[in-house]
Amino acid sequence: MTTTPKRVKSIPYKGWLLENLSKHPDEAVDYLNIALEDPDEPALFIRALRNVADAWSFSHLADLSGLSRESMYKTLSEKGNPKLSTLMKLLDAMGLQLAVIKKHQNEKEE
Repeated sequence: MTTTPKRVKSIPYKGWLLENLSKHPDEAVDYLNIALEDPDEPALFIRALRNVADAWSFSHLADLSGLSRESMYKTLSEKGNPKLSTLMKLLDAMGLQLAVIKKHQNEKEE
């Protein structure tokens, strides 16, 4: 007699991600920093920032930043090309800021 394996109900990734980003701000910061690591994929950071903004509520961030929700949606869309000033306002509303740090050096260079 063969038994059919019990199906495990899965949850949609996007829903899980947004819930996790909204409940764990430190993980959202790590998520954004990881998205910045690939200099060849700047769109990855914009997508990550959109996910965090979505998780933290575009309406709330619009109130805090002085940016309109429509402007934020457009800026963080796949075709968006945000100005640095817009990114800084949005990050400030999230209680975050951009920073420049020195890259880690290879052990051979030390």
